[in-house]
Amino acid sequence: MQAYARAYLNDVVENQGKLFDMIAQNYPDKDTSDFINAYMLSKTRKSIDEAKAYTNTMDAGELWRYFARTENYALKTGKAIEGFAPDWMGEFYAYYQWYYNMPSAEIIRKIPVDFLIKAYRGLHDLDLELAVKKVGEV
Repeated sequence: MQAYARAYLNDVVENQGKLFDMIAQNYPDKDTSDFINAYMLSKTRKSIDEAKAYTNTMDAGELWRYFARTENYALKTGKAIEGFAPDWMGEFYAYYQWYYNMPSAEIIRKIPVDFLIKAYRGLHDLDLELAVKKVGEV
């Protein structure tokens, strides 16, 4: 059973991909991995997991502002994840959460950012659902 109505799925997947990419591209001197971890563990992401319409319908910019304000989050100095990986990782995590109806906080502990960075080469060309199935429920 999926996490919420399919009607939200495409927007949530696309917006989370754009959010992760926006952080990596706009802040090349900031730690993208730290941001992804903090976001996936946040109340903001939990509200998306629970299909709260307010957060499920936010675009990437709105999500970033809402997350930074409500979680009192500031980007940490570090290295950005380069290329197309941040966008794909955001989409992967969002689809995985929906497909397996698992809390995002649990997913990030079981499928860490470092694992996805390494798996990106072999998974990113696959259909997103197939990539999620290949990683499998953990």
